Amino acid sequence: MNETIEPNNNVLSSSKNAKLGIFIAGACGVVVGGLYAVATPFVLPAFRRVCLPFVPATSKQVDNVFKVLNGRTGTLVDLGSGDGRIVIDAAKRGYNATGYELNPWLVWYSKITAVRKRVKGNTNFYRNDLWKTDLSQYDNVVIFGVSSMMEQLESKLSNELLPGSKVVACRFPFTGWTPSQTIDEGIDSVWLYDITKVLLKQDEAHKLKTDS
Repeated sequence: MNETIEPNNNVLSSSKNAKLGIFIAGACGVVVGGLYAVATPFVLPAFRRVCLPFVPATSKQVDNVFKVLNGRTGTLVDLGSGDGRIVIDAAKRGYNATGYELNPWLVWYSKITAVRKRVKGNTNFYRNDLWKTDLSQYDNVVIFGVSSMMEQLESKLSNELLPGSKVVACRFPFTGWTPSQTIDEGIDSVWLYDITKVLLKQDEAHKLKTDS
């Protein structure tokens, strides 16, 4: 007489649960990996010499930049332009605006955003190293820097910018320069520097040193 062997429901249920668990774990891994792949290019350092990750400017920071530049025109450059928001806003305000950024994904994203915002004609985005870029052609310079780079940047800007140019430092000031204007506090702080005054002060200091 043949006996009918009934399937063990507990075993089948455990097997199904194990397979479901493996599937969910795999799906989560794919999602996390995808998010990492997408996000990583946007937070890589913008400058090679100094570790400077991309941190988007707040709306208030952007407003503060253009408050201190009120009445200014001409060319504007954003050093480490990130997602292009400063450059695009500048173009909307009539500037011929340029952004320099090492991260190719952010350069690509900025160009697409400029097309969407209909300011492509007044914007340029380049994948360039800040330290290897000639800044003498710009009337207005915007920099979201870190404290460790500001001293080196002081030297570069004072050597390359022409009298009449203005520099806006965000988040961290230039310790060797005296700002013409300061707005806000904390992360939204901006400092405006007049290169004409900076160069005059440097000339006076050099003359005093020579005479002594």
